[in-house]
Amino acid sequence: MIKSYWWKILSFVLLLYVSINGFLVPIPSLDGRLQQSIRNLFFHVPMWMTMMTLFTVSVVYSVKYLRNPSIKNDIYALEFARTGAVFSLLGLTTGMIWAKYQWGAPWSGDPKQNGTAIAILIYLAYFVLRGSITDEDKRAKIGAVYNIFAFCMLFPTIWILPRLTESLHPGGEGSQGNPGLNPKDTSAALKMVSVPAYFGWILLGVWISTLRVRYRQLVNKVEEKAMN
Repeated sequence: MIKSYWWKILSFVLLLYVSINGFLVPIPSLDGRLQQSIRNLFFHVPMWMTMMTLFTVSVVYSVKYLRNPSIKNDIYALEFARTGAVFSLLGLTTGMIWAKYQWGAPWSGDPKQNGTAIAILIYLAYFVLRGSITDEDKRAKIGAVYNIFAFCMLFPTIWILPRLTESLHPGGEGSQGNPGLNPKDTSAALKMVSVPAYFGWILLGVWISTLRVRYRQLVNKVEEKAMN
């Protein structure tokens, strides 16, 4: 039993550790630009890492579906994308909270914010598209193709275009072309919390996705029995 659920237990332990130490760990300097708001690092950044992990798993199953059409591949692609979309919204929300304290407003039209909003809308359109198609085979095939397109659009909208222009996001010497976190704003103590946070949130995202997959499979079995 423990061998099967060790990673779920690990996820719980890591997030419990992060939730406690995230508010207790000393920050690098109180007179720094980020100050106490840097504690959002343990929640905001892991949302994006979890989102990318789940979307990657989703697109892998979409490719697998196109190569070997099966309802299992379609369910995995759909549910991992759904959970990834939830984490993308959480990432956007935590980012807006951080921006409120750092930039004076939750939304300032920053390239990173605009690109993220576009990427999320593209993925939300994926679910709308699937809901508009009644034929199961056609829905799964078109959904798989669109899912691959949506995944590819993540890179220019979130990772490439924002780096080609000046961004309010901290990073490097100045903020132009580097919407990452300035190494001077972090410390070894922060990394002792942020690294476990990355793994803990990713494991939680996978956990939620697998629960959604099991639920969808049970629903399909019940529907098949009802039809017979």
